[in-house]
Amino acid sequence: MRLDVKGLAIGGAIFWGACMFLVALFDLISPPYGRAFLDAIASIYPGYTPGGFGSVVLVTVYALIDGAIGGALLAWLYNLTQRPAAAQAQP
Repeated sequence: MRLDVKGLAIGGAIFWGACMFLVALFDLISPPYGRAFLDAIASIYPGYTPGGFGSVVLVTVYALIDGAIGGALLAWLYNLTQRPAAAQAQP
């Protein structure tokens, strides 16, 4: 079985983008929520600092790109390690 690289890239982008959007949005609503996590993310994503609606949009865009790359890489590596279907069918 092979994984669909494009499908996993889209799925990873939506999942990670939604996660980061929700954490950053909840941090705006209730400021101490997820602050340590967002500070750690700020050290990874250049130009991002927690606080403000613009930072919610920025971290969501970064997360969409990051999730897409991660999902595509995961599917590609998985497919690379799989044997061809003809080699798996043994009588």
